[in-house]
This record gives sequence, C-alpha cells and structure tokens, in this order.
Amino acid sequence: MTAKHGFPKLKKKVRIRFDEREGKWMLVAPERGLLLNATAKRIVDLCDGTRSEVEIVRLLAEEFSVDSNDSHEIARDVSGLLGELRRRVLLEPEA
Repeated sequence: MTAKHGFPKLKKKVRIRFDEREGKWMLVAPERGLLLNATAKRIVDLCDGTRSEVEIVRLLAEEFSVDSNDSHEIARDVSGLLGELRRRVLLEPEA
C-alpha cells in the first residue's frame, strides 16, 4: 500500500497543544515542535488513522465548500503537510 493511500496517524508521543506565547497551535514531539496554521491544524486533527489521505482531502473540500473537481489545491496542501510530517517522523509508519 502506498503512502498516498495509507491512513495517516500521529505517533503516540506526538501531541497538539496551543502555544500561548506564539498564539498558534503546535505539534509537539520529544525534542521537536512544529507550528501549525489553522489549515494545518485541521489536517492534523483528521490524522487519526481512520481516514486515507484521499478521504482527508474530500472532507476538507466539503468543509470549505470546494467542488471536488477544484480540490487540487487542498490535495496539494494535504500532501505537502503529510510529506513534511513523514519527513520529521511524526506519523506512524504506514503499511
């Protein structure tokens, strides 16, 4: 199964918390952190291991009232963020 069709899930020690000083959400793991904008926070919220990347894109397109034919920008953003989370080893390995 390719990563594109996997079910992204945050690693067990990765947490989302609000950073009062920065006024932004952060993804926090042992010895690392990543500031999230509102869109990235929503994508991360959907990474619970029950949805595929394609399903995450579809849900976001529905939430933002974007026609499925015009969801390529959402797909690019989701793919980019998930790629970054994989690069930083913040997601569980996908089978």
